[in-house]
Amino acid sequence: MLKLLKQTNRLEESLFLGILTLLCVSLSIFRYTYTETLHFLFLNWNLFLAFIPWLLTSLISIHPALRQSTIIVIPLIACWLLFFPNAPYILTDLYHLTDRSSMPVWFDLMLILTYAWTGLLAGFMSLWELERMVSGVIKQQYRTVLIIFLFFLSGFGIYIGRFLRWNSWDVIHKPFHIIEDIAERLVDPLGHPGTWGVTIFMGLFLCVLYWSFKIVTTRSESEKSIHKTT
Repeated sequence: MLKLLKQTNRLEESLFLGILTLLCVSLSIFRYTYTETLHFLFLNWNLFLAFIPWLLTSLISIHPALRQSTIIVIPLIACWLLFFPNAPYILTDLYHLTDRSSMPVWFDLMLILTYAWTGLLAGFMSLWELERMVSGVIKQQYRTVLIIFLFFLSGFGIYIGRFLRWNSWDVIHKPFHIIEDIAERLVDPLGHPGTWGVTIFMGLFLCVLYWSFKIVTTRSESEKSIHKTT
């Protein structure tokens, strides 16, 4: 596995995400040990779900032959779309922040933000990888439109998860209930302002974050190329 990660230039990325994950788990264990409460241990499950898109794109990257099989790649991409909203979803766990817990509020804030940052980073890395994979098939301007649409779709997914309490697994065993909830909001959008408020503003927020990352990485690559030529 290490050899494959080195060959596909994913070793450093994988190690970094592994260190961040270890930090997150260590913080949650420390909180559990200190308070003897299970509060916020659910963040570990949320982080696992956030990592699924990254694991899927890593699998495709490490084994390029998978891209040649439509039977395999289409279900993988469908799973990626289904689980991608879990990456930014952890941001909404700030909803649980309170100064009435058995831990200082600053610690819980740091705990949630560490998990949220790790989940977001894993999600964005998987999106960059997917964008690279389709770069030879979809033109740049269309990729940009597709990514913007994806972020607003993720905003809608975050609303469904946070406020309607559906999760990605429910698509398999409760699909008609989810379709019913979605259809109700599509048929009567004015009757559900909260749905579209969360969708729009979360979508805008994700766009800002993503292209902020892109600008930083582009600048870093430009500086590297300048240093090579001088």
